[in-house]
Amino acid sequence: MAAVTELTVGQVVTRSGVAVSALHFYEARGLIRSHRTSGNQRRYGRDVLRRVAIIKVAQEVGISLAEIGEALASLPEGRTPTRGDWNVLSTAWRDQLDRKIAQLKKLRDGLTDCIGCGCMSIDKCPLRNKEDRLSAQGPGARRLLVAR
Repeated sequence: MAAVTELTVGQVVTRSGVAVSALHFYEARGLIRSHRTSGNQRRYGRDVLRRVAIIKVAQEVGISLAEIGEALASLPEGRTPTRGDWNVLSTAWRDQLDRKIAQLKKLRDGLTDCIGCGCMSIDKCPLRNKEDRLSAQGPGARRLLVAR
C-alpha cells in the first residue's frame, strides 16, 4: 500500500489538533501552504503537520506569528522539518525566551506581596515609586522590567 503524500483539510485537523479556521489563517499568513485539486479542494503535504506543531509550540511560549513566519520561511519547502531544522529555529529563539523567562520570574516574585493589597501605595509594595523617582528611567512599570 502506497504512503499517503497529501492530506485533506480534515486529516490535518484531526492529526494536528487545530481548527480548520486556524489552518486557513496560517495559510493566509504564509506559514503553511496547500494546493487545490481539480475539484477545488485543499491538499496539504505531510510536512504541514510538523510545521503546524512548530507554530503551536512557538505560539504557546509567546513567539509572535511574524517571528514564526520568518523562521518557517528559512526552512526548505515541501519536506518535513528535521531535528537539525528545529535546532536552528530553537537556537534563534533561545535568547528571546530566556528574556521572557527572566521577565516572568521577576514579575512573579515581585508581585507576591502586592497581589493582596491592590493599591500599590503601601510602604511594603515592591512597585511603589515614591515621588515618581523612576519616571526619569522611562515609561512603564520600571521595577518589573528586566534589563536588556
